[in-house]
Amino acid sequence: MVAFAQISDIHIGGSPASEERAAAVLRHVDSLGLDAILVTGDIADHALPEEYDTAAALMRVGTPLIVCPGNHDSVPEFDKRIGPANQVLRLDAVTLALADSSVPGEAYGFLADETLAWLDEVLSERPGVPAFVGLHHPPVPLGIPYVDRIALREPERLADVLARHPHVTAVLAGHAHTAVQARFAGLPLVVAPGVVSTCLTSVETADTFPVSYELPPAFALHLFDGGNLVTHFRPVVLK
Repeated sequence: MVAFAQISDIHIGGSPASEERAAAVLRHVDSLGLDAILVTGDIADHALPEEYDTAAALMRVGTPLIVCPGNHDSVPEFDKRIGPANQVLRLDAVTLALADSSVPGEAYGFLADETLAWLDEVLSERPGVPAFVGLHHPPVPLGIPYVDRIALREPERLADVLARHPHVTAVLAGHAHTAVQARFAGLPLVVAPGVVSTCLTSVETADTFPVSYELPPAFALHLFDGGNLVTHFRPVVLK
C-alpha cells in the first residue's frame, strides 16, 4: 500500500497563526512514516521572499515532498526559493505529478500549453504505473461561490490530457480550503482542506467571505492499494 499526505493552502504570512499552523501539520504528517507529502499550492500569502524562506524551512522534512504554486504565489520567487513550478515524484508503485495552474496577477487558474505538454510527457513515461495528478485550482464547482468564481478555467483541456492516460487514478486539488470529494473527467477528485483557514459552503453561511480561522488545520491522508484510493481527512490539534 502507498500512503501519502496532501496538505494545501498554508499561506505563510496570511494570518498571525499561519506559521504555527503550517508547522504543526508538517510536523505531524512527517512523523507518520508516509511515502510522500504533496503540497497543492498557496505557499506564501503575499509572495514575499521572507514568506518563501519560512515555508522552505518548514518543508525541509524527512518524507519525500513535492509542491506546486497557487494563485497567491509568484512563480519566479517560488522557482528561486522552493523549486520548479511543475514537480513529479516517481515511486515504485505510483507516479505523483503536480502541475502549475497559477496565472500571474489573477486568482483563477489555467493550465498553460507548456504545462499540459509537461504533464502529458510525465504521464507517458510509465503507462503501466498508476498516477495521481495534482494542481491548485479545482476543475469543478464546489458549492462555494467565492471559490467557484476563481476555479480552473477551461478544465476540458486537462480532461483531454487525462483521457489519453487510463492509468491516472485520481485528480488532487487545493484552493478551496475545505475537504471535498467529487468527480472530474470520470475520475475521483479530492480537494484537500486548508491549513491556514477553512472555507464554508453557501449552505453553511451567507457570508460573501465565508472563511473561518477558528477551525483547526487539516490534511488529506491518501491510501492506495493499487486498485482503490481511500482518503481520510484529519484535523491537527494545535498545542
